Amino acid sequence: MIEHRDFGATGLRVSVLGFGGAEIGFMNTPMDQVTTLLNAALDAGINVLDTAECYNDSEEKIGKAVGHRRKDYLLFTKVGHEHGLGKDADWSAASIERSIDRSLKRLATDHLDLVQLHSCKGSELGKGECIEALERAKKAGKTRLIGYSGDGSDALAAVMTGRFDALQTSINIADQRVLDDVLPAAARRRMGVIAKRPIANAAWQHDQQPTNGYHVEYWKRLKALDYAFCKKPLEEAASMALRFTLSQPGVHVAIVGTTRAERIATNVKAAARGSLPPAGIMAIRGRFKSVAGGDWVGQV
Repeated sequence: MIEHRDFGATGLRVSVLGFGGAEIGFMNTPMDQVTTLLNAALDAGINVLDTAECYNDSEEKIGKAVGHRRKDYLLFTKVGHEHGLGKDADWSAASIERSIDRSLKRLATDHLDLVQLHSCKGSELGKGECIEALERAKKAGKTRLIGYSGDGSDALAAVMTGRFDALQTSINIADQRVLDDVLPAAARRRMGVIAKRPIANAAWQHDQQPTNGYHVEYWKRLKALDYAFCKKPLEEAASMALRFTLSQPGVHVAIVGTTRAERIATNVKAAARGSLPPAGIMAIRGRFKSVAGGDWVGQV
């Protein structure tokens, strides 16, 4: 059975693997395939489903596929991009309230377990309006927890407010700055921590620069890092990368997205192998510290 961890001081228990809902929305995955995929995840013991209002129809698909199994999982979503990803964000209380109500309907549920501000700038956090909107939703019982999803100095600013229950941020073999500042700060506040992009999009597998712009920065970094284990077969290399992320103190769940049920089984198998040996962790950390450029900041 998949390992579960305390989600900080929130009182929730989370599986170390969570299902990321971006792909099923952006890749127009057929509904029957989504149903098979999500039920396979739940049957494997995964109890975290993470999505966002702006992942096209991801929320609706999750609601239709497994709404009848609502007691089997925790539902995490994100707000701030009411009009779609890549369009102007809206951090007003009215927009956030509309988004939460819409997500409840789409996800076929009477409550969310976590609502996160999605890549909100520190300057907006400082205004307070967006955080207050989440706090009101929590008080009203629309969500059990409130959180922040983002990276770099904005993530640190969110943690330092002391007002969030959870943090979602990029943590992987190509994105380690967070381990030195953001993660320790979150741990001191006993926040639940979600690692996104935990295998760095497996960007090392491409011989040429990927056409998917979302993968390019990690591809460039991994070329420079030149980890020996990334030359191994993909499944073995991905297992090492995932286990590195799950080995980091303070990480409670890693979100992995896929449209293929067999990938879920592969990731569960990798997680079941447990933490990397200390020497392996130190080697990856040491290589990053010796190679990383000053501009290798957290990637959204």
